[in-house]
Amino acid sequence: MHLYRSALLRFTDDGQAVYEEDGLLAIGPDAHGRQRVQAAGAWQQLSPQFAGQPVTHWPGRIIAPGFVDMHIHYPQTDVVGSPAEGLLPWLENYTFPHEKRFVAHGYGEQVAHFFCDELLRNGVTTALAFATSHPQSVDALFTEARHRQLRLITGKVLQDRHSPDGVRDETEQSLIDTEALIQRWHGVDRLGYAITPRFAPTSTPAQLRGAGELAARYPDVWIQSHVAENLDEVRWVQELFPRSRSYLAVYDDFGLMRERAVYAHCIHLDEADRALMHERRSAAAVSPTSNLFLGSGFFDYAGADRAGFAYGLASDVGGGTSFSPFHTMLAAYYVGREGQTKPGLSLPPQQLWWQHTAGAARALGLQGVAGNLQPGCEGDFIVLNPQATPLLARRTAQADSLDELLFAMIVLGDDRLVEQTVISQAK
Repeated sequence: MHLYRSALLRFTDDGQAVYEEDGLLAIGPDAHGRQRVQAAGAWQQLSPQFAGQPVTHWPGRIIAPGFVDMHIHYPQTDVVGSPAEGLLPWLENYTFPHEKRFVAHGYGEQVAHFFCDELLRNGVTTALAFATSHPQSVDALFTEARHRQLRLITGKVLQDRHSPDGVRDETEQSLIDTEALIQRWHGVDRLGYAITPRFAPTSTPAQLRGAGELAARYPDVWIQSHVAENLDEVRWVQELFPRSRSYLAVYDDFGLMRERAVYAHCIHLDEADRALMHERRSAAAVSPTSNLFLGSGFFDYAGADRAGFAYGLASDVGGGTSFSPFHTMLAAYYVGREGQTKPGLSLPPQQLWWQHTAGAARALGLQGVAGNLQPGCEGDFIVLNPQATPLLARRTAQADSLDELLFAMIVLGDDRLVEQTVISQAK
């Protein structure tokens, strides 16, 4: 049993923050030997049952759940901050040329190592990531994540058309490779596989149909792709799939919308699309830094809540501009203020934080497993230092409520705020 004493942040199932200024977190093996939260709450109330056991004490610090990143591209680590006029030129000029490099032996391994370093440095302990169209890129990331005992989901990108040489794959072989990777990696330790069409324009109907058949054959794997990010992209999809009612409906037509299906962006949806997201129990990965950077548009929080479909936050590196969940939460706040049908929505700090932890885990189908520190959850957590910078220390010292404390960290925080990232499963 590992006992920790510090301020403690966690969440109820409905997204409300629970905060103890003097808390206790106990992590130990369950009946199967897996590390789980055994107790979490006020020190004064819980400490007597652990009398005599050694305790790690972090005064002046905050223990919080590890962050969950619902959409990130590990091969795009080195294209963050590349200038472009919009999504499609950015893909053509930066993303595709860089992803070609992953065919080289050893290249994916060194990028995967750096990528995992960045996740952990920024407090991200669970991620749903894109690889490239090269199977070895998937092997590289899974191998690195397994070595670090991270909870990570990824998959080989499917793109058999409208893609340059070096990243375009072959329809039948791409599906064979995908199934082989599912069988090799899905469910190993804390790893999960995601069937990964890049986005509808870069897959033929035959490839999308095959992906849907794999999704039906392996119902516990994830599905991930992009939808309705950019208006030029939306028009392109209408030309390519004229029989589908909408861009989102393309995926539904091929059996790619269900629970554990995660679609990045979901900006340019109509009410029928939002109803379909709810009906199919699919989730949106909200990527505000990417959407602001590429000028794609704004996620409609009010529309999503009316329809009742799940969503959570994502960095979308490299279209996104930072690995930092604090930057992502702040950008989501801007989107809420500016991007709604009726501008002025002010997303509460607790809601923003929940969207990047327990709420994102729920959207991934991992409620009660990741992104929280309630009893029974995996015990991945971060140790925050609210005095990490002079301005942060000055502001947090004057916080009169939990909302003020959380919001100060969202606005002023970055990787310096994350003093430690603890993976409870690590040996």
